[in-house]
Amino acid sequence: MDIENIAKTLIDSNQTVSVAEACTCGLLGSKLGSVSGSSKYFPGGVVAYTGGLKESILGVPKNIAEEYGTVSEEMAIAMAEGILNLANTDYAISTTGVTGPNAGRSGHPIGTFWIGFASKQGKRIAKQVQINSDRNGNKDGASDAALSLLSENIIADI
Repeated sequence: MDIENIAKTLIDSNQTVSVAEACTCGLLGSKLGSVSGSSKYFPGGVVAYTGGLKESILGVPKNIAEEYGTVSEEMAIAMAEGILNLANTDYAISTTGVTGPNAGRSGHPIGTFWIGFASKQGKRIAKQVQINSDRNGNKDGASDAALSLLSENIIADI
C-alpha cells in the first residue's frame, strides 16, 4: 500500500499514527507528512538517534539496550510503545538499525533493521528486515518497510 492509500485509510477511519525513529532520522515521518492533509492522521514523532533519548523521551526501560541491544526486537517494540503513549495515537511505528557505511557497535551487519508496531488495542509486533544498499538506500528501505508493516496492520484492524 502506498502512502496515499495509508493516508486515506487513516483519514477515513479517523485514526492517527506516530513514529519513533533512530536510524531513519526523520525520513519515515517525512514520508507520512508528504500527503496533503497529513495533520489529520500524523501529529508527529520523535527522532531518538543517540544520547539516551530513547530512554528519556520515549520511556524505553534502560535494561532494554543493555540486555538486548539498540538494534533488537525488544528495542523496536519499546520505542513504538513509547511514542504511542507519548503522542496518544491509535498506532505507532518505530525504526532502529544499522544504516552504514560502518557497522557501528551493535554487531549486526550493515542494513539490518528492526521495525516496531504498536496499537492502542494492545497489538505489538516487530519485524527484522535486511536492506542491501548504501546509507541513504538503507534508510529509505527501512522507512518503506515500516510503512508496509503499518499498512498490513491498519488494514487488519479496520
